[in-house]
Amino acid sequence: MTNPSAPEFTVRHETSGDIDAIRALTAAAFGQVDEAELVDALRASGNGIKGLSFVGVLDGEIVAHALLSRCFVGEAPGVCLAPCSVRPEHQRTGVGTAVIEALLAEAARSGEVFAVVLGHPEYYPRFGFSPASGFGITLHVDVPDEALMAMPLAGEVPAGALAFAPEFGV
Repeated sequence: MTNPSAPEFTVRHETSGDIDAIRALTAAAFGQVDEAELVDALRASGNGIKGLSFVGVLDGEIVAHALLSRCFVGEAPGVCLAPCSVRPEHQRTGVGTAVIEALLAEAARSGEVFAVVLGHPEYYPRFGFSPASGFGITLHVDVPDEALMAMPLAGEVPAGALAFAPEFGV
């Protein structure tokens, strides 16, 4: 008996026609609307970086989404990866990984120096993230050290206090 082949999906930039589908996907992935509203707020404020929001599409349906928003370590601009969403029935298929890898590669190509993420310490190291404390990054709220991670993209990760976009409320 052979294993069925993995579903084939495409990864592409978000378009204006994707907004409703991204909102529904994000709400489904998180089981609430808070993260979907965060995506909308980041997009509306301009803190969600134009051109750095990607979707994964399977059979014409958006099944994954990730975006980068502006953050700062001290005065140095960087990008924050969040939120990342995969429709529950498509989790663990590789589509989320593909979207994040493509998004981080595009950020590096566009000259973004570093990225941060506050997330699952078992998941994000596969992309090159490691504890932000190792770079000398601090955050003014208590979070588990292993959950706040950073990585270089097109330069060095600076040391200093991390500030997320105001929409995060952190």
